[in-house]
Amino acid sequence: MDNAGKEREAVQLMADAEKRLKASHSFLRGLFGGNTRIEEACEMYTRAANMFKMAKNWSAAGNAFCQAAKLHMQLQSKHDSATSFVDAGNAYKKADPHEAINCLNAAIDIYTDMGRFTIAAKHHITIAEIYETELVDIEKAIAHYEQSADYYKGEESNSSANKCLLKVAAYAAQLEQYQKAIEIYEQVGANTMDNPLLKYSAKDYFFKAALCHFIVDELNAKLALEKYEEMFPAFTDSRECKLLKKLLEAHEEQNSEAYTEAVKEFDSISRLDQWLTTMLLRIKKSIQGDGEGDGDLK
Repeated sequence: MDNAGKEREAVQLMADAEKRLKASHSFLRGLFGGNTRIEEACEMYTRAANMFKMAKNWSAAGNAFCQAAKLHMQLQSKHDSATSFVDAGNAYKKADPHEAINCLNAAIDIYTDMGRFTIAAKHHITIAEIYETELVDIEKAIAHYEQSADYYKGEESNSSANKCLLKVAAYAAQLEQYQKAIEIYEQVGANTMDNPLLKYSAKDYFFKAALCHFIVDELNAKLALEKYEEMFPAFTDSRECKLLKKLLEAHEEQNSEAYTEAVKEFDSISRLDQWLTTMLLRIKKSIQGDGEGDGDLK
C-alpha cells in the first residue's frame, strides 16, 4: 500500500473510532457495554496513528496517539495512557516540537503519579533535548535537565544524575552563571574521583571548574587549583593541571603570547572542544592589551 493509501485507511479508522465513541455515549450504553466501544475506538486510534506514521504524516500520527491516550485514561489504564502520550510526543517531535513537549509532559505527569520516577526522568531529558536543538531555549533545557537529575538522584541513579548535571553546568557557564557551574563540576568531580572506572574523568571536571573560577577571578582560580590538587593528587600530573598553571602564570604577567602558546601546545595533543575554546577565549580577553579584535587562541 502506498502512502496515500495508508493515509486513506488511517482517516477511515479515525472516522470509525469517532462513530464508536458516539455510540458509547448513547442512552443504552449501560446495557450494551459502553466501555467495550471505548476500547474498540482506542484500538482504532492506535492503528490509525501507526498508519499515519508509515505514511510519514507525523502531526496526524501524534494527534491519533493523543486521542488513544485520552481514551486509555478514561478506561483507567494509566500505563497505556502514558505510553500513548510518549508515542504521540515522538511523532510530534518530527513536526511540531511544542506539541511534542505537551504530550511528553502529560506522560511525565502520569508516570510521577505512579511513582515511576526513572522513566519520568528519561522523558525530561527528551524535552530538554527538544529545547536544545529545535527550540533553542537553553534556560528551559537547563530546567528539564535539573528536574531529570533530581528524579535520578531520588532513585539512586547517580551516574545518570551526573550526566544531566554536567549538561546543566556546561550551559550555565555559557550563560555566565559561573558559580552554578563551579558547584556542579566540583560536586561531580568529588563523586567520581574515588571510583576506579570514573576517576579519569574527574580531572576534566576539576579543570572545567578551575576555568570557571579563572574567568571570575584569577586568585580564586589559584586557590581552587590548590584545593583540587590536595583533594585529588592524581590531578597534579595531568596535562590539564599543567596547562592551568601556565595560563595563570601568563595571565599574571599579562603575557598574551605565552597564554596562546600554552593553549596551542595543549590543543596539539588533546583537541579543544567548542566549550573549552569559548572559556579560554573569555579568560584571554581579560589580559590587558588583548583587545576584542584578537579573538583567536591559536
